[in-house]
Amino acid sequence: MTDQNNPAENIKTLIDSGATSNFISPTIVEKLQIPKKSLETPRVVRMLDGTLSETGKIWHEVEITVGIQNHIHPISFLVCPIGKHEAILGMRWLSSKNPKIEWSNGIITFPKEESAAIASEEEPDPNPLVLIPPKYHEFAQVFGEEEFKVLPPHRDYDIGIELTPEASLFHGPIYGMTDAESRALKEHLDTKVATGKIRPSKSPAGAPVMFVKKPNGSLRLVVDYQKLNEVTVKDVYPLPRQDDLMAKLRDAKIFTKLDLRWGYNNVQIKEGNEWKTAFKTKYGSFEYLVMPFGLTNAPAAFQQFMNNLFRDLLDITVVVYLDDILIFSKDPAEHSKHERGERHGALPNLVKPPELHSAISQLTSDPKRESIGYNLTQKRMDEKKVEAVTLWLTPKTVKQVQAFLGFVNYLRRFIPDFSSVARPLHNLTQKDKPWKWEGPEEYSFQELKRRVTNQPVLAHSDPNKPYFLETNASGLAMGAILSQRLEDGRLHPIAYQLIHASYGTVLYSLL
Repeated sequence: MTDQNNPAENIKTLIDSGATSNFISPTIVEKLQIPKKSLETPRVVRMLDGTLSETGKIWHEVEITVGIQNHIHPISFLVCPIGKHEAILGMRWLSSKNPKIEWSNGIITFPKEESAAIASEEEPDPNPLVLIPPKYHEFAQVFGEEEFKVLPPHRDYDIGIELTPEASLFHGPIYGMTDAESRALKEHLDTKVATGKIRPSKSPAGAPVMFVKKPNGSLRLVVDYQKLNEVTVKDVYPLPRQDDLMAKLRDAKIFTKLDLRWGYNNVQIKEGNEWKTAFKTKYGSFEYLVMPFGLTNAPAAFQQFMNNLFRDLLDITVVVYLDDILIFSKDPAEHSKHERGERHGALPNLVKPPELHSAISQLTSDPKRESIGYNLTQKRMDEKKVEAVTLWLTPKTVKQVQAFLGFVNYLRRFIPDFSSVARPLHNLTQKDKPWKWEGPEEYSFQELKRRVTNQPVLAHSDPNKPYFLETNASGLAMGAILSQRLEDGRLHPIAYQLIHASYGTVLYSLL
């Protein structure tokens, strides 16, 4: 086979009279860099039993010059995952060329019966774009749920799992499960095996699995990779600071937020490392072919992947935090170019190699869009987090105090004198400190809740405006408020800081 940009290549091709069209693997198209042409209407593949294929919709075709027994002619192929085959010539080619096939000479053969035909027919998708706003139709292939069921290709950003020299084999127990959890486990395994995201494993390692409830009440499978993570060489690639990301948005007026569906699953495990991700269930052992949640280096690996994907746009029209992508514009008239422009658009980055197949689960343009925990327009705390704090029940144990402090710590930049107000609760969490919930602790708890409810509006720092610094100090602490005057003529706090003197420092200052 050859195309206008490539010399001749030998491709193992199946001739299948059960397939209505000609198909070629996207892996081969990517490997040979064969130009793709978008279909006016996406196609769906129907299997021999009448069900739709797990491979999802077909959005592209390619034209390749094929030479068979010195007979050279162009053939159009639909780009579609086809299992272990590189290409399939179906009835469209058989009927148009009507070749004579000598089955006895061994040049053309059929595979085993179970893989001899991928489809009885391919047909137009009856309503492919019904849920997608018209302005995004040219990128419709990244929205489909069916496409996400396809295993992503190997890329340079595949995640490897390097073990420390002293690492030993690790395996955990099989936890007990309720009937509902067992059903959910079976369904999860069947779905992931069918889509190629996991496979049965003979690995000598094996992590335990459990279920946690999602906010909507459904169950999410969690693999406990604690033992694996302990012996994994850590990737120190940094995650961006959320306050830095927010500062980039200070003058933005309109946003488009993209949530990647199962973001980590868009990255494959580096070949040869799959056995390390093995997990044990009552139905056997399995291993991941895509990056699962829970690996210690998954956030770093995924952030590096996303930063490289959007490198030319970062902090200009795009900010990225793991699988959260935010397109922003100061001028609403420019936003369309920042979304979809050929040179400066973010969406084209998702459909060109290394494309994220059917990765978008949410896309909204909104000048009041919430992202990474903040309301971007009001520049104040996420109202859902505020509500969670105000409804928090009085802690009864040290662990409950730690949970409360861990949660409100996320909001501390909005709360003046946070450290001072929270000190009685922090004291309760000290080692060997006896439990005592009295007036100071109750006041601290209720005051933090009150201040969360009545938080002031914080501004994003603008380096082009002057800063105002207010300070105060006592024998026990030093405090400061950094502010800027905004368009409304008022000073708005940007950040608070309170530093408590240590016991030794207090004594030293008295000498």
